[in-house]
Amino acid sequence: MAETRYYKTHEYIREEGGRYFLGISEYAQKELGDITFVELPSAGAEFDTDDVCCTVESVKAVAEVNTPLALRVKAVNERLEDEPELINSDAEGEGWMIEVQLQDPGSFATLMDEAAYDAFEK
Repeated sequence: MAETRYYKTHEYIREEGGRYFLGISEYAQKELGDITFVELPSAGAEFDTDDVCCTVESVKAVAEVNTPLALRVKAVNERLEDEPELINSDAEGEGWMIEVQLQDPGSFATLMDEAAYDAFEK
């Protein structure tokens, strides 16, 4: 069973079977509008909390994607190169951006759960 946690700048990390995936929330993709390009990091790149790891271009703006926790990139969602609109259609599913390894897996619990995030975004 997957569990999704959220960060104050509208990113999420989803834990699924011991694997972690990072992307932008449904709320963030709605705010951005139609996404036209995504710039992803290389596998093996390491980031601290609040580092910019990706950028997302839409018809409205260019947005930076921050890392909610210290992590290392295990893989990138290569589908986004040809299908950046996956983020619009399924931001918290097939539209994930990077698969990550958390520096401290226990830190996952410090992020907002869905109820806390829903209250935060309002």
